[in-house]
Amino acid sequence: MTAQQQHLPQRLSTGTDYEALAERFRPIFARIQAGALEREQSRSLPYEQVKWLKEAGFGAVRVPVEHGGAGASLPQLLQLLIELAEADSNLPQALRGHFAFVEDRLNAHAGSAQDTWFKRFVAGELVGNAWTEIGDVKIGQVGTRVSRQGDQWVVNGTKYYSTGSIFADWIDLYAQRDDNGTDVIAAVRVQQPGVRQIDDWDGFGQRTTGSGTSVFENAVVEPENLIDFSTRFKYQTAFYQLVLLAVLTGSGRAAVRDITEQVQKRTRIFSTGNASQVSQDVQVQQVVGKASAQVYAAEATALRAAQASQRAYESRFGHNADTEHQANIAAELESAQAQVAIAELVLRATSDLFNALGASATSTAKALDRHWRNARTAASHNPLIYKERIIGDWAINGTEPPYVWQIGGGVKEVNVANR
Repeated sequence: MTAQQQHLPQRLSTGTDYEALAERFRPIFARIQAGALEREQSRSLPYEQVKWLKEAGFGAVRVPVEHGGAGASLPQLLQLLIELAEADSNLPQALRGHFAFVEDRLNAHAGSAQDTWFKRFVAGELVGNAWTEIGDVKIGQVGTRVSRQGDQWVVNGTKYYSTGSIFADWIDLYAQRDDNGTDVIAAVRVQQPGVRQIDDWDGFGQRTTGSGTSVFENAVVEPENLIDFSTRFKYQTAFYQLVLLAVLTGSGRAAVRDITEQVQKRTRIFSTGNASQVSQDVQVQQVVGKASAQVYAAEATALRAAQASQRAYESRFGHNADTEHQANIAAELESAQAQVAIAELVLRATSDLFNALGASATSTAKALDRHWRNARTAASHNPLIYKERIIGDWAINGTEPPYVWQIGGGVKEVNVANR
């Protein structure tokens, strides 16, 4: 326990026995891994696998012990997500919105609303994500609206890339109130006539994350589930990035695992090789060894970045605004630094590992390319070039990183000279 943790209030999630926690879920991870290749090849969404995780209480690992959860720290959550990602990298990303909403409720003021959500998480209820809009919406704007209809609040709008929502009981939806223009998070129950979900994600990687379109047509939202966006937990962008780092790292671990297995059982050799068995070829051993080291470095980096977000979480309750502010800066910067480093390490490892095998490794039946495709897809979120600039601007000029990332249509510049 750190000196800071000694002065924290009770009922915070500061960590537990990781091995005991992980042992609860490893048999499930093994079952998930057993069907991962078939799901990839048939593009079958993992409804059953998500159900296994729900029933085992996976969605409540960050909930404090006093509320029936596991009380895991953020580094421990990230380690679990890496293990899950090694089994099937689609699943941690599908649960990204859930764990972000859990984190927000952990940061909320204690009270009946927080208790209600903790009970839902412990009961196995999951929360999906619906924030992104495409089309005519400009950057900084949101088209989805929450309005009054009789004695109810209703939501209307369309969201894209709503990762994991197709598996969820609730949707964490970003919208704007019609009455006062306030940006809000609306926690919308999925099982109602006003919610329609479409599995139309067409990316070449992370194909079974359920990242499709969600349509809301007068979907009812309870007043207590309208949350002012300004109260959202401050290290949210760092947190979202951490989950993607788990996806990347787990993809790297899976690639090393699968290529190693292929090397071990390969009998055909090249005349230009170094041994009568591929497993004894020193250059092949070097390829696998280097990739293993790259993935090891990725995992260590991800866990280090998670420590910064854990400090940001704990500082939320430390009653020192400056300490909390500095912790949020560190969380954002360290997640960005980790993103830049890990993406390069894992993308290189998942590509170079093919040097350990022949052209037969490109067989679609083996689908070994899925690890690179999954890593490339996860690494394409939140463009690396902008993160590198943000890190550099902080290092050189002390410019604070942005804490809210948005995407939307650009504003066309006017050429004054030709007006």
